[in-house]
Amino acid sequence: MGRVTERLDFDALAAANRRDTWFLMFGFFALLSIVSVTVSAVLQAGVIGVIIALAFSGSSSFMGYVQSDNIAIKSTGAVPASQEEFGQLHNIVEALAIASGIPKPRVFVVHDDAPNAFATGKNPENAAVAATTGLLATMNRDELEGVMAHELAHIRNLDIRVMTVAVATAGSIAIIVDLFWRLLYFGGGRGNDDDDNPMAIVGLVVVAILAPVAAAMLKAAVSRRREALADATAVAITRYPAGLRMALEKLDADRSVVRRTSHATSHLWIETPDDHQKGHRGRRFNDMFDTHPPLASRINTLRAMEGLPPYQGQ
Repeated sequence: MGRVTERLDFDALAAANRRDTWFLMFGFFALLSIVSVTVSAVLQAGVIGVIIALAFSGSSSFMGYVQSDNIAIKSTGAVPASQEEFGQLHNIVEALAIASGIPKPRVFVVHDDAPNAFATGKNPENAAVAATTGLLATMNRDELEGVMAHELAHIRNLDIRVMTVAVATAGSIAIIVDLFWRLLYFGGGRGNDDDDNPMAIVGLVVVAILAPVAAAMLKAAVSRRREALADATAVAITRYPAGLRMALEKLDADRSVVRRTSHATSHLWIETPDDHQKGHRGRRFNDMFDTHPPLASRINTLRAMEGLPPYQGQ
C-alpha cells in the first residue's frame, strides 16, 4: 500500500487540475454562449440580442464561480454543524485537514437518513464539507474518516472549483432552455409564423438536445477521473485503505437516496444519487452520463491495495 500512495505527486496533481479547471471553466462558458446565442438567433434578436446573450453567459459563469459553494450548500439543504452536537465530525475533519496540509474547511450536515457526503468551494481557503446524518449514524470512526478524507482530497486536489461551477452552469442551461420553450410557445420569435424557418430548426436541435447532452457528458467526464483520484488521495492521507473501502461497501449495500438532490448536484456526492434512481433499461446509454465510476470498481481498487479478493457486490 505504501508503494501505491508514494506514486502520487500532489504538486503535479494540483497543477494538472488547475489547468484542467480553467480549461473546463472556459468550456462551461463556451457552452452557455452557444446556447444563449442560438436562442438569440432563433428569436431574431439581432446584434443586440447576441451581445446580451454573451453578457448573460459571462455573468452566469462568473457568478457561478463566486457563488458556487453557497449554491451547492443551499441546494442540498446543508446547515452548519455545531461543535457541541457533531464534535467527532469536527475532530476528524480537523485532523485530516492538518494531514492534508490545507485549512480546516467549514463543516455542514444534511439532515437526511441516506448516508452520503460532499465537498464544495472555490479553493482550499474557501471550502466546505458536508455529511448527512445518515452517514454519521451508519459509519464507524474509521469509515467516517475514510469518507471525509475522500472529500478533503477533492479540496486538496482543487477538484471542488470545477465541480461546484458545474452546478451553477447546469442551472443556467436549465433556465435558458426553459426560457427558450416559453418564448417559442408564446410567439417570441418573429420567424415563428414560418414553419420552414431553418434557424428555428437549428435552435430546436441545439437547445433542446445538444446543449443538455453536452453539459451532461462534460460533467461526467470531469467527475469520473476526479473521483478515482480522490479515492487514491484519501488513502495517501489516511494510509488506511480499509476505512474508505468499508465505507464504500456500506454505501453500496444501502439503497436509500438523499431527498434534496438533482442531476445538477449529483456529481458532488461521494456516491451519486443517480445510481439508485436508474433502472436497468438503457443502462449502457445512461452510463455515458455517470459522474462517478461504479462503486464496485472503486471498491476493487481499494481491495487490491489490501490484497483482498474481488468484491462480489450486493
